[in-house]
Amino acid sequence: MHIATLLAFATVSFIGIATPGPTVLLALTNGSRYGVRRALAGMIGAVLSDFVLIGAVAIGLGALLAASEFWFSLLKWAGAAYLAFLGIMMLRSKGTIDGMLKANAGQGKGTLLSIGMKSFMVAVTNPKGYLFFSAFLPQFIDPAAPQMPQYAVLALLFASLDFAIMFGYAAFGSQAVRFLKTEGTKWLERACGGALLALAGSLALYRRAAS
Repeated sequence: MHIATLLAFATVSFIGIATPGPTVLLALTNGSRYGVRRALAGMIGAVLSDFVLIGAVAIGLGALLAASEFWFSLLKWAGAAYLAFLGIMMLRSKGTIDGMLKANAGQGKGTLLSIGMKSFMVAVTNPKGYLFFSAFLPQFIDPAAPQMPQYAVLALLFASLDFAIMFGYAAFGSQAVRFLKTEGTKWLERACGGALLALAGSLALYRRAAS
């Protein structure tokens, strides 16, 4: 692939990833709750979901969701319900300084598996991700060249950017909790929870484009 193509892909991807979405908000929350080291599990889960989404698009699942109202709706409502569940849990969080600082030190609840699975499930149950990649990736694929190696390169580049940006959000959350008062940490959790609920609502209202 040409360097110019990869640079264009990286630029657009960076803007899309950096705009706060579910996995980025989870990285911020995980950083504030558990510290950067334990938040890495969530980042790994999100990166794995990148490979699943791009792999699915490469074999045609994105096209299936674009064509099938049933499968699109099934995935959409599953994703919206899961986002709403996470948002409500964050809104109910007490967000105490002591609890967050203990978690930052590795003494908090939340296993590495559960942290990783939350980020993974948020991404793979969002049909907008499949449709986005279905529309976005082919613009950077040379149809005259073998396609699977090209999808692999784009997946690696996207996943690397995703990880770096989530790491930045997690680091910010980890440091912010050290300077916020108790009420501040509650509002940080509630803001992220409210944002996830809003995203759940937007996903529930999202409609498949007519084919």
